[in-house]
Amino acid sequence: MSYLVLARKWRPQRFEDVVGQHHVLRALSHALESDKLHHAYLFAGTRGVGKTTLARILAKAMNCERGVSATPCGECSACTEIDEGRFVDLIEVDAASRTKVDDMREMLDNVQYRPTRGRKKVYLIDEVHMLSTHSFNALLKTLEEPPEHVTFLLATTDPQKLPVTVLSRCLQFNLKRLTPQLIAERMAFIAKEEGLEADDQSLSLIARAADGSMRDALSIMDQAIAYGGGRLEGDAVAGMLGALDRNAVARIVDCLADGDAQGLLDLIEDADAQFPDYGRLLDELAALLTRIAVFQATGSGDADAAAAAEVERLAGRISPEDAQLYYQFAVVGKRDLYLAPDPRSGVEMTLLRMLAFRPGAPVAAPAPGAAGGGKAATPKTTQHAVAEPAPAAPSAAPAPKPAPRSAKEAATGLEDWHRLVGQLPLSGVARLLAANCAFAGREDTLVRLSLDRRSESMLKPERVAELESALSDYLGDTINVRVEIDGRAAGETPTQRVAREAAESQAATRNALDSDAGVAAIKNMFDAELVERNGEP
Repeated sequence: MSYLVLARKWRPQRFEDVVGQHHVLRALSHALESDKLHHAYLFAGTRGVGKTTLARILAKAMNCERGVSATPCGECSACTEIDEGRFVDLIEVDAASRTKVDDMREMLDNVQYRPTRGRKKVYLIDEVHMLSTHSFNALLKTLEEPPEHVTFLLATTDPQKLPVTVLSRCLQFNLKRLTPQLIAERMAFIAKEEGLEADDQSLSLIARAADGSMRDALSIMDQAIAYGGGRLEGDAVAGMLGALDRNAVARIVDCLADGDAQGLLDLIEDADAQFPDYGRLLDELAALLTRIAVFQATGSGDADAAAAAEVERLAGRISPEDAQLYYQFAVVGKRDLYLAPDPRSGVEMTLLRMLAFRPGAPVAAPAPGAAGGGKAATPKTTQHAVAEPAPAAPSAAPAPKPAPRSAKEAATGLEDWHRLVGQLPLSGVARLLAANCAFAGREDTLVRLSLDRRSESMLKPERVAELESALSDYLGDTINVRVEIDGRAAGETPTQRVAREAAESQAATRNALDSDAGVAAIKNMFDAELVERNGEP
């Protein structure tokens, strides 16, 4: 018998086999069990998430010889014929190849006839958005008032192209893109059933490469099995996909945190030997920075424990401002990659640009008269105000352990909570918690802090304990910390102060440039205007 590809062999035959579409399965199951079926359903979603599969299972549930239910038997002649694609009362139409109005009229001429074998005559129109305007017009009347024995099941990857007159006549279900975790779990199950050796890294790489599509994941899995000689190993799959080592992107973030330009170039040198997809490298960097930014804002991370630990570590190495800046450069660098002399140099310049423009990055000024052997003629220029970098968030690196303070010094330090947070020896995550709290007061050994309810997910007992230990060392006394959740933090938090000072600095810089005589002369001469980029004019 010829080999059957995994995407066909493991295509779901029952609702319970469908992955990740519980919101759709629940509605369809209730409709089937209560026998309250609509005459037209529209399944919308990206490729490979189960649109046509759900339509076929629904057709099977309506025509099962054992009765209408959410659990068709899969054994009767109707169920087996639908599974094999030869059920006479399931008419499948590929709208991409039958767009003419004559094709639609020919199909609709047979709607009036009752089903030959089944309980319902089902018309499954795939990629329905490809129909012509005249075909839609021919379909409308029948779609609105079809005979009692007819059900229309429409599937599309682009529902926005459907006329509203069609949409209003259907029950619409939007199928979700599948998460990498769901795809990896399903592939792990299939690998076990197939007797395949597969490590977690290989499944994770395939799941991410599938981009939300289970069908794509199984197709890549087939390719990986052939590439690896029947085994799925992380390094082999990475080589097949042209992917980087799983720790390479994390090392890029480490080099950015250290300001290590040579380290970044060395990483690209190593990656170049693997012939990577440089566009994907920037995509993965942007995705990692997104997870870091989300963790810094909410305190929650990936479901995968190892990935969550890595994100938590990196979130403590770079400030939220840097994470946002690096993300912006990554997505812009990906967009402009085709403009670079070659992809590698485009990525190198993107990473070096991240270092050059990060807040507080040193800028080397050219030495006067450096060019040539003697004095060079230098045109007279007017120096103008330069935008000051936004003040950085409290440093993520642990500060030196402070010496105990006197009672008077301690009181002053607590009131200046913004400065104190930058001095306490806190890890990145505990520092994020402290930076999002406002000082609410002190009662003997109890320090009260106020936390905005929107940041409540950051509050963990171990982080409060670390904050208590740091404050105890700072104040020279045993300190207890109570974090009070409020609708809005009582007072300004360090994070809010950083944002306010950055906005004030930005406004002051703008005002200074607007009032500068030299800038005004240039604007008048060239009919120019000041443009803000990366938060600076």
